[in-house]
Amino acid sequence: MTDATNKSRTIICIGDIHGYHNKLLNLWSNLQSQIDPECFNTATVIFLGDYCDRGPDTRKVMDFLISLPKQYPNQKHVFLSGNHDFAFAGFVGVLPGEFEAKDTWQEYLDIEEREGWYKGEGYEKMHLQGGDGLILIMAVLNDHKKFLADMLLETECDQNVLNALTGKLQKSKLVSTSLVSWNNNVQRKDLKHCKLIAVHAGLERGKNVQEQLEFLKARDSRVPKVTDLSGRKDVWDIPKELTETIVVSGHHGKLHIEGLRLIIDEGGGMESNPVAAIVLPSMKIVRDTDNFS
Repeated sequence: MTDATNKSRTIICIGDIHGYHNKLLNLWSNLQSQIDPECFNTATVIFLGDYCDRGPDTRKVMDFLISLPKQYPNQKHVFLSGNHDFAFAGFVGVLPGEFEAKDTWQEYLDIEEREGWYKGEGYEKMHLQGGDGLILIMAVLNDHKKFLADMLLETECDQNVLNALTGKLQKSKLVSTSLVSWNNNVQRKDLKHCKLIAVHAGLERGKNVQEQLEFLKARDSRVPKVTDLSGRKDVWDIPKELTETIVVSGHHGKLHIEGLRLIIDEGGGMESNPVAAIVLPSMKIVRDTDNFS
């Protein structure tokens, strides 16, 4: 994904937002101030999912995301589904296929207090991928339903990263904000060509990667729990069969960069934590809390 001048096209991967509209606005402003205007206005912006729950302003978050294509027509926007969003989409009835989730409700009783599950009429069929929410479904705006229906479960593209990052940082646990500063004049000889795969939680090791990607493309809601959206240890590492491939995710409540495995979820849906993004090819970390003045 490079332009005619051989500069690597900017990719911005934004971690879990979880209803924090003000954090999202601050993060977007910081990204705009830290990236060359031409690069920012033509960037591919990948949102890594989990737009809803926990924070106070899910509706405003979704309104902002829906507005981006009109506000920035030369950017490409990719909206990945997180496990929370996938449940929301199932709840409002915009996922393909039919399912019956009542048998999996028991699994989540132990985290009911933290998550605040809806326990009104029809709750037995909500669970992981929704169900009959009755009047609650009617309260969701049609634009928001379309947004939920159009979310992707994975995206793939080609990308360049700084060549040094694939070697020197192979054992590194974390890239700090200042490790690699953004430079619009990075030369192509300094870059290494990689494939990039973005999925909310990650890809399972020990399972065929292509089969996982095809499954995610199909958005099959009949499976009660999609590991690539909700897994933890089983999706943490890059599958061994992938070489020279960046795998970027949110979900895990951590900022973790090890070689080409990028986990961008510093916020974890917690009010006290920042919402973060990573900018490629520079690998610069930008947060909503950064003060660049």
